[in-house]
Amino acid sequence: MEFGERLYRLRIEQGVYQKQLAIYLNVSVGTISNYENGVHSPDLKSLRKIADYFKVSVDYLLGRTEYVSPIEDLNRELIDQYTSGDIMNTVLELSKDSCRDLVKYLEMLKLYEEKDEKAAGKKKKSR
Repeated sequence: MEFGERLYRLRIEQGVYQKQLAIYLNVSVGTISNYENGVHSPDLKSLRKIADYFKVSVDYLLGRTEYVSPIEDLNRELIDQYTSGDIMNTVLELSKDSCRDLVKYLEMLKLYEEKDEKAAGKKKKSR
């Protein structure tokens, strides 16, 4: 997917009009249309502002990754001074077999949490 297509999808998904984005970037509506249609590309400053506006990474906008969240999320502390990035780096060092095991474990944790959430919801209803 090209930049213009990603920009269009983000804008539509978030209910943002071209005019709103144009005002934010201090450009014309025609410029936004040109971005979306692949006629022109934004300069670096505008590209960064677009990423900030939609809370996505520049790499996502440029089609270099499918990871949507802004890069700052990798610095978010999850537990005991471990950031998302720390955990990502650890995962990247694992063997394929260990990665498969990790995915299975994560799926199991997710099911366990869903079960707990359902049980908590039933307790609230019965009160």
